[in-house]
Amino acid sequence: MLLSNSAYQKPVTMSASTLEISKFYGWWQFAVCLFAFMALISIWYHIGRRQRDFGPVWLALSILCWAFSGLTEVLQLEENGIDSPVKEGTRSVFSLLNSLFILLALPWFKYLPKPFAGLIKNKFWPFVIGIPFVFALLPTLHKMILGRSASAINELDVYYALMTLVFLGFVLWESFIKRRLPLLALLSLFTVLITLVAQVYKLMDNTINLLLFSAIFKTSLIMLFFALALSWVKELTETVIPTAHQLQLYFKRRNNSADPNKCEVTLKGFPGQADRVISLTPALYKLLKTFAERRLAVSEDWLEIKPKNFDGSKTYDINDHNELKRLIQALLNGLFGKQNWTKDKHFIPLKNTLFEMSENRERKIRLQLPKENIYIENE
Repeated sequence: MLLSNSAYQKPVTMSASTLEISKFYGWWQFAVCLFAFMALISIWYHIGRRQRDFGPVWLALSILCWAFSGLTEVLQLEENGIDSPVKEGTRSVFSLLNSLFILLALPWFKYLPKPFAGLIKNKFWPFVIGIPFVFALLPTLHKMILGRSASAINELDVYYALMTLVFLGFVLWESFIKRRLPLLALLSLFTVLITLVAQVYKLMDNTINLLLFSAIFKTSLIMLFFALALSWVKELTETVIPTAHQLQLYFKRRNNSADPNKCEVTLKGFPGQADRVISLTPALYKLLKTFAERRLAVSEDWLEIKPKNFDGSKTYDINDHNELKRLIQALLNGLFGKQNWTKDKHFIPLKNTLFEMSENRERKIRLQLPKENIYIENE
Protein backbone atom coordinates (compact mmCIF):
# COMPACT_ATOMS: atom_id res chain seq x y z
CA MET A 1 0.00 0.00 0.00
CA LEU A 2 1.38 3.46 -0.94
CA LEU A 3 1.69 6.02 1.85
CA SER A 4 1.60 9.74 1.24
CA ASN A 5 3.95 10.77 4.05
CA SER A 6 7.41 9.52 4.93
CA ALA A 7 6.60 9.73 8.63
CA TYR A 8 4.36 6.68 8.24
CA GLN A 9 6.78 4.75 6.06
CA LYS A 10 9.47 2.65 7.71
CA PRO A 11 12.43 1.45 5.70
CA VAL A 12 12.14 -2.18 4.73
CA THR A 13 14.94 -4.26 6.30
CA MET A 14 16.11 -7.05 4.02
CA SER A 15 16.77 -10.62 5.14
CA ALA A 16 20.33 -11.95 5.16
CA SER A 17 19.81 -14.14 2.07
CA THR A 18 18.11 -11.36 0.13
CA LEU A 19 20.86 -8.98 1.15
CA GLU A 20 23.57 -11.31 -0.17
CA ILE A 21 21.70 -11.89 -3.44
CA SER A 22 21.21 -8.15 -3.95
CA LYS A 23 24.87 -7.46 -3.19
CA PHE A 24 26.03 -10.15 -5.60
CA TYR A 25 23.68 -8.81 -8.27
CA GLY A 26 24.93 -5.27 -7.72
CA TRP A 27 28.59 -6.20 -8.16
CA TRP A 28 27.74 -8.36 -11.18
CA GLN A 29 25.78 -5.55 -12.82
CA PHE A 30 28.50 -2.99 -12.15
CA ALA A 31 31.34 -5.13 -13.50
CA VAL A 32 29.56 -6.54 -16.57
CA CYS A 33 27.94 -3.27 -17.64
CA LEU A 34 31.12 -1.27 -17.13
CA PHE A 35 33.03 -3.74 -19.31
CA ALA A 36 30.27 -3.67 -21.94
CA PHE A 37 30.35 0.13 -21.93
CA MET A 38 34.10 0.22 -22.55
CA ALA A 39 33.87 -2.46 -25.26
CA LEU A 40 31.07 -0.67 -27.13
CA ILE A 41 32.90 2.65 -26.89
CA SER A 42 36.01 0.95 -28.26
CA ILE A 43 34.07 -0.30 -31.30
CA TRP A 44 32.78 3.20 -31.88
CA TYR A 45 36.24 4.74 -31.45
CA HIS A 46 37.80 2.47 -34.04
CA ILE A 47 34.95 2.46 -36.58
CA GLY A 48 32.00 4.74 -35.80
CA ARG A 49 34.14 7.79 -35.05
CA ARG A 50 35.31 7.89 -38.65
CA GLN A 51 31.75 7.46 -39.88
CA ARG A 52 30.57 10.23 -37.51
CA ASP A 53 27.92 7.87 -36.21
CA PHE A 54 27.14 8.57 -32.53
CA GLY A 55 24.46 5.93 -32.13
CA PRO A 56 26.84 3.46 -30.41
CA VAL A 57 27.89 6.22 -28.00
CA TRP A 58 24.33 6.72 -26.75
CA LEU A 59 23.85 2.96 -26.43
CA ALA A 60 27.12 2.71 -24.50
CA LEU A 61 26.01 5.49 -22.15
CA SER A 62 22.74 3.67 -21.54
CA ILE A 63 24.71 0.60 -20.45
CA LEU A 64 26.91 2.80 -18.24
CA CYS A 65 23.76 3.88 -16.40
CA TRP A 66 23.16 0.23 -15.50
CA ALA A 67 26.73 0.04 -14.16
CA PHE A 68 26.14 3.03 -11.88
CA SER A 69 22.82 1.53 -10.83
CA GLY A 70 24.60 -1.66 -9.76
CA LEU A 71 27.19 0.35 -7.84
CA THR A 72 24.38 2.22 -6.09
CA GLU A 73 22.89 -1.12 -5.06
CA VAL A 74 26.15 -2.21 -3.45
CA LEU A 75 26.97 1.06 -1.71
CA GLN A 76 23.50 1.51 -0.23
CA LEU A 77 23.38 -2.08 1.03
CA GLU A 78 26.82 -1.87 2.61
CA GLU A 79 25.86 1.38 4.28
CA ASN A 80 22.64 0.38 6.03
CA GLY A 81 21.41 -2.94 4.62
CA ILE A 82 17.92 -1.64 3.94
CA ASP A 83 15.77 -1.09 0.88
CA SER A 84 15.61 2.68 1.29
CA PRO A 85 13.75 5.24 -0.81
CA VAL A 86 17.06 6.96 -1.56
CA LYS A 87 18.47 3.77 -3.10
CA GLU A 88 15.30 3.10 -5.08
CA GLY A 89 15.13 6.70 -6.21
CA THR A 90 18.75 6.70 -7.36
CA ARG A 91 18.23 3.49 -9.30
CA SER A 92 15.08 4.94 -10.87
CA VAL A 93 17.02 8.03 -11.98
CA PHE A 94 19.63 5.82 -13.66
CA SER A 95 16.82 3.75 -15.19
CA LEU A 96 15.27 6.90 -16.64
CA LEU A 97 18.65 8.00 -18.01
CA ASN A 98 19.14 4.55 -19.51
CA SER A 99 15.84 4.81 -21.37
CA LEU A 100 16.60 8.38 -22.45
CA PHE A 101 19.98 7.46 -23.93
CA ILE A 102 18.46 4.52 -25.85
CA LEU A 103 15.83 6.85 -27.31
CA LEU A 104 18.54 9.38 -28.24
CA ALA A 105 20.37 6.60 -30.12
CA LEU A 106 17.39 5.75 -32.35
CA PRO A 107 17.77 8.65 -34.86
CA TRP A 108 21.24 7.30 -35.69
CA PHE A 109 19.85 3.92 -36.77
CA LYS A 110 20.02 3.47 -40.53
CA TYR A 111 16.83 1.40 -40.75
CA LEU A 112 13.70 2.67 -39.03
CA PRO A 113 10.16 1.22 -39.19
CA LYS A 114 7.81 3.24 -41.37
CA PRO A 115 5.26 4.02 -38.62
CA PHE A 116 7.96 5.74 -36.52
CA ALA A 117 10.58 6.85 -39.07
CA GLY A 118 9.12 10.33 -39.56
CA LEU A 119 8.77 10.91 -35.82
CA ILE A 120 12.23 9.63 -34.86
CA LYS A 121 14.00 11.57 -37.62
CA ASN A 122 12.05 14.73 -36.84
CA LYS A 123 13.99 17.65 -35.36
CA PHE A 124 11.49 17.72 -32.48
CA TRP A 125 12.40 14.16 -31.41
CA PRO A 126 14.51 15.40 -28.45
CA PHE A 127 11.43 17.24 -27.17
CA VAL A 128 9.18 14.22 -27.76
CA ILE A 129 11.35 12.08 -25.49
CA GLY A 130 12.70 14.85 -23.26
CA ILE A 131 9.40 16.20 -21.96
CA PRO A 132 8.16 12.79 -20.64
CA PHE A 133 11.63 12.28 -19.14
CA VAL A 134 11.37 15.51 -17.17
CA PHE A 135 7.82 14.71 -16.06
CA ALA A 136 9.05 11.34 -14.77
CA LEU A 137 12.31 12.63 -13.25
CA LEU A 138 10.98 15.51 -11.18
CA PRO A 139 8.30 13.50 -9.32
CA THR A 140 10.88 10.75 -8.74
CA LEU A 141 13.25 13.21 -7.10
CA HIS A 142 10.35 14.68 -5.12
CA LYS A 143 9.34 11.25 -3.79
CA MET A 144 12.96 10.50 -2.87
CA ILE A 145 13.04 13.62 -0.70
CA LEU A 146 9.72 12.80 0.93
CA GLY A 147 10.81 9.20 1.53
CA ARG A 148 7.96 7.55 -0.36
CA SER A 149 7.79 3.79 -0.80
CA ALA A 150 9.76 2.00 -3.47
CA SER A 151 6.68 1.20 -5.53
CA ALA A 152 5.69 4.84 -5.75
CA ILE A 153 9.14 5.69 -7.06
CA ASN A 154 9.45 2.75 -9.44
CA GLU A 155 6.24 3.25 -11.34
CA LEU A 156 7.34 6.42 -13.12
CA ASP A 157 10.51 5.00 -14.67
CA VAL A 158 8.57 1.84 -15.57
CA TYR A 159 6.12 3.83 -17.69
CA TYR A 160 8.99 5.63 -19.42
CA ALA A 161 10.75 2.29 -19.97
CA LEU A 162 7.60 0.85 -21.58
CA MET A 163 7.58 3.69 -24.09
CA THR A 164 11.25 3.03 -24.80
CA LEU A 165 10.61 -0.66 -25.33
CA VAL A 166 7.96 0.01 -27.96
CA PHE A 167 10.31 2.13 -30.06
CA LEU A 168 13.37 -0.05 -29.44
CA GLY A 169 11.57 -3.28 -30.31
CA PHE A 170 10.38 -2.02 -33.68
CA VAL A 171 13.75 -0.45 -34.53
CA LEU A 172 15.76 -3.56 -33.62
CA TRP A 173 13.41 -5.73 -35.66
CA GLU A 174 13.69 -3.45 -38.68
CA SER A 175 17.49 -3.21 -38.41
CA PHE A 176 18.06 -6.96 -38.29
CA ILE A 177 15.47 -7.75 -40.97
CA LYS A 178 16.90 -5.20 -43.42
CA ARG A 179 20.36 -6.64 -42.83
CA ARG A 180 19.05 -10.14 -43.59
CA LEU A 181 19.45 -11.42 -40.01
CA PRO A 182 15.99 -12.84 -39.19
CA LEU A 183 17.14 -14.98 -36.25
CA LEU A 184 18.54 -11.93 -34.48
CA ALA A 185 15.27 -10.12 -35.19
CA LEU A 186 13.37 -12.90 -33.41
CA LEU A 187 15.81 -12.80 -30.50
CA SER A 188 15.24 -9.07 -30.17
CA LEU A 189 11.48 -9.65 -29.80
CA PHE A 190 12.16 -12.31 -27.15
CA THR A 191 14.40 -9.88 -25.28
CA VAL A 192 11.74 -7.18 -25.37
CA LEU A 193 9.25 -9.69 -23.93
CA ILE A 194 11.62 -10.61 -21.07
CA THR A 195 12.15 -6.91 -20.37
CA LEU A 196 8.39 -6.37 -20.17
CA VAL A 197 8.15 -9.18 -17.60
CA ALA A 198 10.90 -7.54 -15.55
CA GLN A 199 8.98 -4.24 -15.57
CA VAL A 200 5.89 -6.03 -14.26
CA TYR A 201 7.89 -7.53 -11.38
CA LYS A 202 9.28 -4.08 -10.67
CA LEU A 203 5.76 -2.74 -10.16
CA MET A 204 4.93 -5.75 -7.97
CA ASP A 205 8.06 -5.14 -5.85
CA ASN A 206 9.03 -8.83 -6.13
CA THR A 207 12.75 -8.62 -5.33
CA ILE A 208 14.01 -12.11 -6.18
CA ASN A 209 12.11 -12.52 -9.47
CA LEU A 210 12.94 -8.94 -10.37
CA LEU A 211 16.67 -9.58 -9.95
CA LEU A 212 16.44 -12.77 -12.03
CA PHE A 213 14.59 -11.21 -14.95
CA SER A 214 16.66 -8.02 -14.74
CA ALA A 215 19.86 -10.06 -15.06
CA ILE A 216 18.40 -11.92 -18.04
CA PHE A 217 17.10 -8.93 -19.98
CA LYS A 218 20.13 -6.72 -19.31
CA THR A 219 22.50 -9.44 -20.47
CA SER A 220 20.33 -10.12 -23.52
CA LEU A 221 20.08 -6.43 -24.43
CA ILE A 222 23.83 -5.95 -24.09
CA MET A 223 24.45 -8.91 -26.39
CA LEU A 224 21.88 -7.53 -28.85
CA PHE A 225 23.64 -4.17 -28.84
CA PHE A 226 26.91 -5.92 -29.71
CA ALA A 227 25.14 -8.00 -32.37
CA LEU A 228 23.75 -4.74 -33.76
CA ALA A 229 27.24 -3.21 -33.81
CA LEU A 230 28.66 -6.28 -35.57
CA SER A 231 25.81 -6.28 -38.11
CA TRP A 232 26.64 -2.63 -38.76
CA VAL A 233 30.29 -3.54 -39.34
CA LYS A 234 29.17 -6.45 -41.53
CA GLU A 235 27.09 -4.08 -43.64
CA LEU A 236 29.99 -1.66 -44.00
CA THR A 237 32.19 -4.42 -45.38
CA GLU A 238 29.47 -5.79 -47.68
CA THR A 239 28.67 -2.41 -49.18
CA VAL A 240 32.25 -1.77 -50.20
CA ILE A 241 32.42 -1.77 -53.99
CA PRO A 242 35.09 -4.24 -55.18
CA THR A 243 37.53 -3.45 -57.97
CA ALA A 244 36.80 -4.34 -61.58
CA HIS A 245 39.16 -7.35 -61.47
CA GLN A 246 37.32 -8.76 -58.41
CA LEU A 247 33.85 -8.62 -59.99
CA GLN A 248 32.34 -11.29 -62.22
CA LEU A 249 29.25 -10.61 -64.33
CA TYR A 250 26.84 -13.39 -65.41
CA PHE A 251 23.90 -12.93 -67.79
CA LYS A 252 20.94 -15.23 -67.39
CA ARG A 253 17.48 -14.63 -68.79
CA ARG A 254 14.78 -16.55 -66.94
CA ASN A 255 11.34 -16.85 -68.47
CA ASN A 256 8.56 -16.87 -65.91
CA SER A 257 4.88 -17.36 -66.64
CA ALA A 258 3.97 -14.61 -64.21
CA ASP A 259 6.59 -12.25 -65.62
CA PRO A 260 7.90 -13.45 -69.00
CA ASN A 261 10.05 -10.33 -69.44
CA LYS A 262 11.93 -10.80 -66.19
CA CYS A 263 15.67 -10.49 -66.82
CA GLU A 264 18.39 -11.23 -64.29
CA VAL A 265 22.12 -10.70 -64.01
CA THR A 266 24.43 -12.02 -61.31
CA LEU A 267 27.36 -10.15 -59.80
CA LYS A 268 30.01 -12.11 -57.92
CA GLY A 269 32.90 -10.75 -55.90
CA PHE A 270 31.14 -8.80 -53.15
CA PRO A 271 32.24 -9.72 -49.60
CA GLY A 272 29.80 -11.48 -47.31
CA GLN A 273 27.65 -12.97 -50.05
CA ALA A 274 28.94 -14.94 -53.05
CA ASP A 275 26.18 -14.26 -55.58
CA ARG A 276 23.99 -11.19 -55.92
CA VAL A 277 21.15 -11.74 -58.35
CA ILE A 278 19.72 -8.51 -59.77
CA SER A 279 16.47 -8.15 -61.70
CA LEU A 280 16.46 -5.63 -64.54
CA THR A 281 13.91 -4.37 -66.98
CA PRO A 282 14.30 -5.73 -70.55
CA ALA A 283 15.63 -2.37 -71.75
CA LEU A 284 18.29 -2.06 -69.04
CA TYR A 285 19.19 -5.73 -69.41
CA LYS A 286 19.69 -5.22 -73.13
CA LEU A 287 21.90 -2.17 -72.52
CA LEU A 288 24.12 -3.95 -70.00
CA LYS A 289 24.35 -6.99 -72.25
CA THR A 290 25.39 -4.75 -75.14
CA PHE A 291 28.22 -3.45 -72.98
CA ALA A 292 29.26 -7.04 -72.23
CA GLU A 293 29.06 -8.20 -75.87
CA ARG A 294 31.13 -5.26 -77.04
CA ARG A 295 33.68 -6.01 -74.34
CA LEU A 296 33.93 -9.63 -75.47
CA ALA A 297 34.08 -8.69 -79.15
CA VAL A 298 37.37 -8.61 -81.02
CA SER A 299 36.62 -5.23 -82.58
CA GLU A 300 36.10 -1.90 -80.83
CA ASP A 301 34.36 -2.25 -77.48
CA TRP A 302 33.30 1.37 -76.95
CA LEU A 303 29.67 2.51 -76.88
CA GLU A 304 28.77 6.05 -77.86
CA ILE A 305 26.30 8.28 -76.06
CA LYS A 306 23.98 10.36 -78.23
CA PRO A 307 24.76 14.11 -78.07
CA LYS A 308 22.14 16.52 -76.85
CA ASN A 309 19.84 18.10 -79.46
CA PHE A 310 21.10 15.73 -82.17
CA ASP A 311 18.70 15.56 -85.11
CA GLY A 312 20.72 13.49 -87.61
CA SER A 313 20.03 9.99 -88.84
CA LYS A 314 22.94 8.28 -87.08
CA THR A 315 21.99 5.60 -84.56
CA TYR A 316 23.73 5.70 -81.19
CA ASP A 317 24.16 2.92 -78.64
CA ILE A 318 22.97 5.03 -75.69
CA ASN A 319 20.28 7.68 -76.07
CA ASP A 320 21.44 9.92 -73.18
CA HIS A 321 23.35 9.96 -69.89
CA ASN A 322 20.15 9.35 -67.94
CA GLU A 323 19.87 5.90 -69.51
CA LEU A 324 23.26 4.97 -68.04
CA LYS A 325 22.24 6.55 -64.72
CA ARG A 326 19.07 4.42 -64.58
CA LEU A 327 21.13 1.29 -65.22
CA ILE A 328 23.49 2.00 -62.32
CA GLN A 329 20.57 2.85 -60.03
CA ALA A 330 18.84 -0.42 -60.91
CA LEU A 331 22.03 -2.35 -60.15
CA LEU A 332 22.40 -0.59 -56.78
CA ASN A 333 18.75 -1.28 -55.90
CA GLY A 334 19.34 -4.94 -56.58
CA LEU A 335 22.60 -5.03 -54.65
CA PHE A 336 21.66 -3.10 -51.52
CA GLY A 337 17.93 -2.38 -51.71
CA LYS A 338 16.15 0.86 -52.54
CA GLN A 339 17.20 3.89 -50.50
CA ASN A 340 19.97 1.87 -48.83
CA TRP A 341 22.77 3.36 -50.90
CA THR A 342 24.22 6.84 -51.34
CA LYS A 343 25.69 8.69 -54.27
CA ASP A 344 29.16 9.21 -52.77
CA LYS A 345 29.69 5.78 -51.21
CA HIS A 346 27.94 3.57 -53.76
CA PHE A 347 26.78 5.22 -57.01
CA ILE A 348 30.04 6.89 -58.00
CA PRO A 349 32.30 3.96 -56.92
CA LEU A 350 30.14 1.42 -58.78
CA LYS A 351 30.09 3.58 -61.90
CA ASN A 352 33.88 3.98 -61.80
CA THR A 353 34.30 0.23 -61.24
CA LEU A 354 32.01 -0.99 -64.02
CA PHE A 355 32.51 1.64 -66.70
CA GLU A 356 35.37 3.54 -68.25
CA MET A 357 35.04 6.80 -70.15
CA SER A 358 37.29 7.47 -73.11
CA GLU A 359 39.96 10.07 -72.40
CA ASN A 360 40.40 11.15 -76.01
CA ARG A 361 36.88 10.85 -77.43
CA GLU A 362 33.87 12.42 -75.74
CA ARG A 363 30.72 10.41 -75.09
CA LYS A 364 32.62 7.10 -75.48
CA ILE A 365 32.14 4.54 -72.71
CA ARG A 366 32.80 0.82 -72.25
CA LEU A 367 32.54 -1.93 -69.64
CA GLN A 368 35.73 -2.03 -67.57
CA LEU A 369 35.53 -5.63 -66.31
CA PRO A 370 38.16 -8.03 -67.75
CA LYS A 371 36.86 -10.24 -70.55
CA GLU A 372 37.46 -13.41 -68.56
CA ASN A 373 35.10 -12.10 -65.84
CA ILE A 374 32.08 -11.81 -68.17
CA TYR A 375 29.84 -14.80 -68.88
CA ILE A 376 26.81 -14.84 -71.20
CA GLU A 377 24.57 -17.87 -71.31
CA ASN A 378 22.90 -18.87 -74.55
CA GLU A 379 19.25 -17.86 -74.61
